[in-house]
Amino acid sequence: MATKRNIFEDVGDTPKQTAAPGGIDRAGTGARGLIRGWLMVLFGLVLVMIVVGGLTRLTDSGLSITEWKPVTGAMPPMSEAAWTEELEKYRAIPEYQLQNKGMTMAEFKVIYWWEWGHRQLGRFIGLVWAVGFVYFLAAKKIPNGWTGRLLFIGGLGGLQGAIGWWMVSSGLEEGMLDVASYRLATHLGLAFVIFGFIAWFIYLLGRSQADLLQARRNGDAGLAKLSSVLVGFVFVQIILGALVAGIDAGRAFPDWPLMAGGFLPPQPFDLMPLWRNFFEDAGLVQFMHRMAGYLLFAYGIFVWTRARRVANDQTRFTFNAVIAVMTLQMVLGIITVLYSAPWQLAITHQLGAVILWALILRGRFLAQYPRAQSIRGA
Repeated sequence: MATKRNIFEDVGDTPKQTAAPGGIDRAGTGARGLIRGWLMVLFGLVLVMIVVGGLTRLTDSGLSITEWKPVTGAMPPMSEAAWTEELEKYRAIPEYQLQNKGMTMAEFKVIYWWEWGHRQLGRFIGLVWAVGFVYFLAAKKIPNGWTGRLLFIGGLGGLQGAIGWWMVSSGLEEGMLDVASYRLATHLGLAFVIFGFIAWFIYLLGRSQADLLQARRNGDAGLAKLSSVLVGFVFVQIILGALVAGIDAGRAFPDWPLMAGGFLPPQPFDLMPLWRNFFEDAGLVQFMHRMAGYLLFAYGIFVWTRARRVANDQTRFTFNAVIAVMTLQMVLGIITVLYSAPWQLAITHQLGAVILWALILRGRFLAQYPRAQSIRGA
């Protein structure tokens, strides 16, 4: 029995297969959830790495291993003769001769294990990245457009290893008791860059492509721009904090709000050439970190005030968390200075910077890609 044709159907037309609901969104998405989980593991490992790196610096352990052996260096000394050889290499560098002369083998082993653990953790992070990337690539589970992004993370990790040795090698030169502060700042800065990219990719993979496209239409461009400036501002403050750590400037002036009784530290520009003062003068470096902190806090309040006008609950909550952690971080910084930067306070202050960094990036993400909510919720 012939079926009736629709009056708008052309003769010879064949029925077209319709895509399943959500089919467009699923095309080329790969294993977003699995890759996000893998990145979350890397996120946690990099966070631990930043803390371990800070403790390595605070315990003056970074120069205990005087060679860079990316592969064979994974094995620690396995005999007393090997330990003696490592200690003799350490005795040849300025840090031992000018600061730690007479260090016993037991004392040397403490700083050696800190640095070895730091490097070993770096190797482990590289292995976790490599195994995950190769697996997802071979299994063709990487979403469209994500291969380059994931490869980029691995490339930054490799660069970080090279910069780590570039940093350590500066402390082996004649007259150096520590690594060069600007190289330490570069090393820490890149760690935060890697951490930031991983966090951003986790945020992106937590939402479907269709959701992100829709959310971008509802984003707050003004708040996103202000948040971008805040991200840059915080990064500058992190770099200044690394310069403070690099020359132990946090212990130089244990008073607040003044410095040795004055607004400016005494003789802030005595070193020659002049540019050295901005990296090597403890008073000036701490002063820059303080002033940048005040400006950052003021700008953070401004951004938070702007974010309060946003209708989206999650976006407002995230910026509330940002200003809360920023306030805590500023108070902690002051206390750290007043107590001459004991390692417990110093490392807590560094961990606070990591948390603040992730929160600001989260706020920036939600300003651009706000989560959908009901009208009642708004």
